[in-house]
Amino acid sequence: MMTGDPPILATHSVTKAFGGVRAVDRCSISVLPGTITGLIGPNGAGKTTLFNLIIGFYAPDEGTITFDGQEIGGLPPYEIVHMGVVKTFQIPREFRHLTVLENLLVAHPGHPGERPLAALLGRRRIWDHEAAIRKKALDVLSLVELDPLADAYASDLSGGQKKLLELARALMAEPKVILLDEPVAGVNPTLAKKLVTVIQDLRASGRTFFMIEHDMDVVMKQCSRVIAMHLGRPIADGTPVEVRRSEAVLEAYLGGGQ
Repeated sequence: MMTGDPPILATHSVTKAFGGVRAVDRCSISVLPGTITGLIGPNGAGKTTLFNLIIGFYAPDEGTITFDGQEIGGLPPYEIVHMGVVKTFQIPREFRHLTVLENLLVAHPGHPGERPLAALLGRRRIWDHEAAIRKKALDVLSLVELDPLADAYASDLSGGQKKLLELARALMAEPKVILLDEPVAGVNPTLAKKLVTVIQDLRASGRTFFMIEHDMDVVMKQCSRVIAMHLGRPIADGTPVEVRRSEAVLEAYLGGGQ
């Protein structure tokens, strides 16, 4: 990636208030393509609200959000997903009573069987498409090493395996940008290492990640760039080492004096 590349995702003076409190306050950030960008900050800094604005769960009160040069602020989440931005959740939201494989099958967008006319006129086409989706789902499960559990119920997975399932479901939408909300939180070290390896492999193949993470070891080792937020605004932006040494970041986390 060239340093002159335009950002694939950016917010411009975005503001979102709840009951008069500005959770995000004139926030401008950018994410470059093909990178893993970390988003850090103390609890209440506005990180999750910013993610929810990007993915369309909230509409901004002010400002704009652009993805790949197009304005997406205020669009419904399904449109943003179809454009190429997806989000995983800190607490996995799997379909508990479906199998692991079924969780991926229902995540695939644009199934022809959802259109009544196509269902009536093109059964063979639908069957072929279903077979292709199933193969894709099995390939994705193999990528995250969940293929041995394809027929297990999602409710039976461990916490770490559910985080891998979250990522696998996101990949079914073939996104350009994946928002990760604390991907290794509550995950045992072995599965956390596996998850990080998958993310790095996907980045190497051209995917872009924007990641909220409190594990500073993961941030320092995996992110090429880090943005720190406090009180709804970015207070530092640079390499992991630069941000870690920032006086503003130390003040936000530690209250100054250290």
